[in-house]
Amino acid sequence: MASTLNMNGEDPVERPQQIRDIIGGLERYNPQAAEVLEAYLQQQCEEKFTDCNANRALLKLYQLNPDRIKDEIVTNVLVKTMTQFPSPQFDLALHLLSPSYSNPGPGSSSDLAEAVAKLRTLNSHLEGARYDHFWATLESDDIYADLTTDIKGFEEIIRVKIAQLISLAFREINISVLESYLGLRSEAEVKTFVTETCGWKVGDDGIVHIPKNSENEAKKTEIREDVSIDMFSRVIKRSWEENA
Repeated sequence: MASTLNMNGEDPVERPQQIRDIIGGLERYNPQAAEVLEAYLQQQCEEKFTDCNANRALLKLYQLNPDRIKDEIVTNVLVKTMTQFPSPQFDLALHLLSPSYSNPGPGSSSDLAEAVAKLRTLNSHLEGARYDHFWATLESDDIYADLTTDIKGFEEIIRVKIAQLISLAFREINISVLESYLGLRSEAEVKTFVTETCGWKVGDDGIVHIPKNSENEAKKTEIREDVSIDMFSRVIKRSWEENA
């Protein structure tokens, strides 16, 4: 893959020492640390990297200090964790939210609860590899654009991650299938993306050729069973004795 997006969301190299000190010590329980972690989240949104560990520390502070909760920060954290699919990061963040937001009961509603429900739907499509459903859902309601607008290059990040996963399973794939998987509007856009971003080749027949790697390479499996003459003789003897 030609893209240089950092997909190490648990311990990114971009994490500054100040953040390491906060999440690695007692300072992670200081309510004042929330402002520092919020500013760090903004940096992640702008610079296209994710620090799930630091973001969970921020949500934990919100859990302990509910008066500090900021809806936009919560949804930005969830969108950032979504970019780490397939992984448990979204659910780990979700379980740090109050049940009134993450699993509201009948009749209860709030802007944050609605936003969380929308993001859960998006994430479920990504985790289930229903990529065409993901793009269709993303375009179905303007609220999705509002929820992802703070994350710079959100759609590009998702496309690169989908392409990475496809490269682990396929050596060849039809360009029309890729068009739906990547949420692009034409074969011309797909060709540009796969050649310039992924470094793949597109044949005249519309088949995209993906370079061989350790995951998509067909491997010969050889099964050997070492059975000795002595083992056969015991089986035959037992069978003869049972029939005698």
